[in-house]
Amino acid sequence: MTLRLYDTATRSVRDFVPREAGKVGVYLCGLTLQAPPHIGHLRSGVSYDVLRRWLMASGFEVNFIRNLTDIDDKILVKSTERGRPFWSIAYANEQILAASYRALNVLPPTYEPRATGHIPEMHQLIARLIETGHAYPATDGSGDVYFDVASWPAYGSLSGQSPEDMQSAGDAPERGKRDPRDFALWKGAKPDEPADAYWPSPWGRGRPGWHIECSAMCWRYLGAEFDIHGGGLDLIFPHHENEIAQSQAADLPFARYWVHHGLLGIGGTKMGKSLGNTLDLDYVASLGVRPVELRYYYAAAHYRSRIDYSEDALREAAVAYRRIEGFVQRATERVGAGQPGELPAGFVAAMDDDLNTSAALAVLHEVVRDGNTALTAGDDVTVRTTLAAARAMLDILGVDPLDPAWTTGGGRADDLRGVVDSLISLALEQRAQARSRKDWAAADAVRDQLKQAGVVVEDTPQGPRWTIGEQD
Repeated sequence: MTLRLYDTATRSVRDFVPREAGKVGVYLCGLTLQAPPHIGHLRSGVSYDVLRRWLMASGFEVNFIRNLTDIDDKILVKSTERGRPFWSIAYANEQILAASYRALNVLPPTYEPRATGHIPEMHQLIARLIETGHAYPATDGSGDVYFDVASWPAYGSLSGQSPEDMQSAGDAPERGKRDPRDFALWKGAKPDEPADAYWPSPWGRGRPGWHIECSAMCWRYLGAEFDIHGGGLDLIFPHHENEIAQSQAADLPFARYWVHHGLLGIGGTKMGKSLGNTLDLDYVASLGVRPVELRYYYAAAHYRSRIDYSEDALREAAVAYRRIEGFVQRATERVGAGQPGELPAGFVAAMDDDLNTSAALAVLHEVVRDGNTALTAGDDVTVRTTLAAARAMLDILGVDPLDPAWTTGGGRADDLRGVVDSLISLALEQRAQARSRKDWAAADAVRDQLKQAGVVVEDTPQGPRWTIGEQD
């Protein structure tokens, strides 16, 4: 079966045919660095990490670009409010974002370019657009340069909006625009903004508009035409619509497929800093939910679906993952870790069907059930095959419990894990001593106290083992 992806541009699920056989170029709109990431932002990273892993498992060489917007109106507002350089704010948030992605086992991109590192490419594109009549410098002395929306008849094709029904772009004062719908390619320096947030240009000292940066970075790292452009549904208009217009007007064919992920909301509304309703990884950790369980929570929903966050749903996902994890641990103790095996046909079909991770997880759970049955029956052959199949599927989803990303890492979480290991080992030693002297009441009391603390103890031929949470 061929991989099929939903393409926003055609509003249909299409067979994926790469521009060049065996190779795939992917561009993902990354974060604007005015603030640290919240769990809504992080869903994007995980969604496209699963896509990337599936492309790689399907035999493709993937060139994966995820940009960082480190110059933007919002960042400059923060700079003024805090009296800090804009680049200092952007860099601090970049480091938090990188740590969050590492915590969630998101593979590092092939390249992660920053907007401020690609001013020359932006200038080239803007000059080309002016030469071909699709852009114009403002005549009010502001130094602004705008894209002429009326000059591009296909404008609105991605979002399905009619230019006649559109309102002002709202990204710059309208006094320098020919048409309120025109959007800024270059923004002239303003006296009330940080003095170090500008670069020289043929049109005067200024900085890039939001949209031109992505066209420039796509062009720089993926060429005039590439395979997949990704981002959240909230970016379709105006950001991605503007990217298409300015790129194709500059004779760049641009993206062949547009793949957008659903948003993560809370209380029926979008999660956002401006709304004051954001949750981050530290908050999730305070609930006793590990990063691997949060990643499983993301994967349990189809990437295009909306997730309305709730603690109950997150905890349910964590329990479901711990059951899978428990099987992997028990099977490994029984037959050894081995290597990930062949992917079940049902899993492959689900992933090829527009990355249907919900259906793929159903296959995984079925394999785990078979594996648990085999463990009970002492059928080591089936235990070994189900473990290999389960690990192969878990690897695609990035949640294999035996992946070094989850078993090693460092930092405070690992320090705490070591402390917990020592304390529980001490309790289990006391339980073993009670059992050896046949003090069953004392042994049961230790086990019950651990259970009340959320630690489940299971007696195995290899000795007692413990896990956090429920077991089948």
